[in-house]
Amino acid sequence: MSALANSNRATTVEVITIGDELLLGFTIDTNAAHLARALASIGVHIARRTTVGDNAAAIARAVAEALERSQGVITTGGLGPTSDDLTKPAIASLFGREMILDEAHLAWMEERWRRRFNRPLPTTNRAQAMLPAGAVKLDNHHGSAPGIWLEDERGRWVAMLPGVPREMRGMLADTLLPRVQARVAASTVVRSLTIRTTGVAESLLAERIERTESETGSLNVVLAYLPSISGVDLRLTVRDVPPQAADQALTEAAARLRRTVGEWIYGEGDDDLAAIVLDLCRSRGLTIGVAESCTGGLLGARLTAISGSSDVVLGGVIAYHNDVKGSRLGVDERALREHGAVSEEVVRQMARGAREATGARVGLSITGIAGPTGGTPEKPVGTVWIGTDIDGEVEARLLRLWGDRYEIRERAAQWTLEFLRSRLTEVAALPERQA
Repeated sequence: MSALANSNRATTVEVITIGDELLLGFTIDTNAAHLARALASIGVHIARRTTVGDNAAAIARAVAEALERSQGVITTGGLGPTSDDLTKPAIASLFGREMILDEAHLAWMEERWRRRFNRPLPTTNRAQAMLPAGAVKLDNHHGSAPGIWLEDERGRWVAMLPGVPREMRGMLADTLLPRVQARVAASTVVRSLTIRTTGVAESLLAERIERTESETGSLNVVLAYLPSISGVDLRLTVRDVPPQAADQALTEAAARLRRTVGEWIYGEGDDDLAAIVLDLCRSRGLTIGVAESCTGGLLGARLTAISGSSDVVLGGVIAYHNDVKGSRLGVDERALREHGAVSEEVVRQMARGAREATGARVGLSITGIAGPTGGTPEKPVGTVWIGTDIDGEVEARLLRLWGDRYEIRERAAQWTLEFLRSRLTEVAALPERQA
């Protein structure tokens, strides 16, 4: 292995995620993304990310090549008790270390199994107590497999973490991140801020932001557009500056974005639009009832997925069939016959029906054609009507959505939440309904 090429390598690492399930696409690699964000926050760059399968030779080769390019390597996966968990012996062999039994960890696992399952530790689990000679054990307070820190005579290191995301994230925060931070002593950071928008196309955002984007460049802030089914996230990133300067640059850049495209912004970071709508309703004393046709309960699921939503969401009706629209929501048979289920007349009555059926102050409604069948020249697939009824004041909106059935349904639910958010934020305060 070659010597360090330059001093910058002290603040760069490589990440290797291990597992056949990652290569085959059965498991999404969330570990690498989480590692990247966490390391960037302490000024450590991930120079490269690699994924290899459960093969000892491939693991050893990937780690050896990574150590040629960087000072440190972090691996996730392959520390379990089964025959496909090969990370430890593969990397121990690369470092010329034998595997030895950690008697203390074995005793801890045996006691843990006895307390939790009232049975002896399976023989296969003994493999989790085998560590490379000379390694530092990284405590795992979230599972049974310990992490491992292995270092060579030139100061290059490999940190091995479990692949289970909950365990990996816990160990990273508890043990590894402080260790790496003390090691690199970085004076600069890489930080990002995400502004969340919905209801607007990426191209329109880019056109409106063009001037702001050039201004953010003077602050060394990079703007990225991240479109998804639910909207477009605007990711602001600043690199290689002191923490205070990074925070100031991001704050100023975010303020420019809010002045430019504020009407489409609903939150920051991991904010969920459903949670924001619930908070708005809660602050105004509003409750919600839902009526859904083409989304089949998706809107209600978005709202009730938020902890504590029961004080706002009273209930709802999945009115897929026209008979249910009439009997449960009071939709007029004449409106269904003359205008069809996917129409402004019907969605307005569905919103009113949702409010009245649940006793809520707000009724939300969706009816549309999600496809792939059911479309007509007049009402093609993607035609969706959404409605909101706030204390009897009903508004409806026609959407022309795109994508497959899943995407159309997801977009319809998101647009309905945004429709209500926009109506609520237009009013400083809604009066309490009189008894």
